[in-house]
Amino acid sequence: MGFDNGALRSLEDALQGMLARLDCRCEAESVPLPEALDRVLASDILSPLSVPPFDNAAMDGYAVRLADLAAGAPLPVAGKAFAGQPYDGEWPAGHCIRIMTGAPVPPGADAVVMQEETQAGENGITFLAHPVAGQNIRRRGEDLAQGSRVLESGLRLSPRELPLLASLGIASVSVRRPLKVAIFSTGDELKPVGSPLQHGDIYDSNRYGVRAMLSRMGIECLDLGIIPDDPAALRAAFQQADREADALITTGGVSVGEADFTKQLLEELGEIGFWKLAIKPGKPFAFGRLPNAWFFGLPGNPVSAMVTFDQLVQPALARLAGQQFARPLRLQALAAEPLKKSPGRQDFQRGILSAGPNGLEVRSTGSQDSGVFSSLSRANCYIVLEQERGKVAAGETVTVEPFSGLLL
Repeated sequence: MGFDNGALRSLEDALQGMLARLDCRCEAESVPLPEALDRVLASDILSPLSVPPFDNAAMDGYAVRLADLAAGAPLPVAGKAFAGQPYDGEWPAGHCIRIMTGAPVPPGADAVVMQEETQAGENGITFLAHPVAGQNIRRRGEDLAQGSRVLESGLRLSPRELPLLASLGIASVSVRRPLKVAIFSTGDELKPVGSPLQHGDIYDSNRYGVRAMLSRMGIECLDLGIIPDDPAALRAAFQQADREADALITTGGVSVGEADFTKQLLEELGEIGFWKLAIKPGKPFAFGRLPNAWFFGLPGNPVSAMVTFDQLVQPALARLAGQQFARPLRLQALAAEPLKKSPGRQDFQRGILSAGPNGLEVRSTGSQDSGVFSSLSRANCYIVLEQERGKVAAGETVTVEPFSGLLL
């Protein structure tokens, strides 16, 4: 890597360049199942049992043998089977067994006839439809065979997976320790929220967005606050982050005209590259490493910081955390209005995606300036416009990327 004042670098090239250098940094540890939410699996989960563990009824009705139905006569009820209370008595020929959903199917049963297809009478149960073999029976191991892979290593556990693991009797799981990321903002003009502003001051907002996105990823955050443009203070912050965290994210100080001092300090401590990305917003970006921690330098403009985190830093942190990362969903939609665009950079405009009379349609949230944060807060998607594409006319097809859980 190096300080790059040359050609613009594509988003895909930058992302693949980072990912090629990153490996999981988080060791495995065992935690009780109730504490595993949002943790990343450190190994595959193999099923310790078959699911379902026995043949069981998929409907309330009657367990039958097909041979007993051949005569078409009513069948007396030999007994009843409930979930947790199987029928273990004698099952004489020419009889059926009343059975409830989830109850074990008695040995010898060929099918379960739902009660809506039967009629009870003095002589027994008349069957109004003739079942086929296996009808309404869930077979042992139909869902999961014992020893089969249930969940893959690298999966971040959600509320969908915890009950699945509980159903298998798994009381604890091997997961990665949470990734720890240090963050701070730089700039003498930045002031803490809640303090009065003097002329030329602005509130530090980027750190709140970065911290919130880290939380959504299940990452532990070390918030070092606002660091003034002072060499000693910055050096101390970099060194603390390197000692205590797996990665460091800063906002500001990476634009042309700002980066000379930051470059000198970071290259003194580690290996840092400053890139000009062919994306809008988010042209300036820095990536590298300190002796222990990886480094990501985000632009100072609020929207640029959020977009570069979402598109570049999120997949990089997922790799460091040992987490599987899927490419974001992208769809096609019709532009509901003209969109401004100049060729040269891939544009992530903020849009509002909705259902229109001719399918999905998207419109802009208004000003797309990288300092207008309200353009992001009103949006529910990016309008992703190709690098060499120019202005878009109303009715043209565009690519949209709905916001994921990181931004919603």
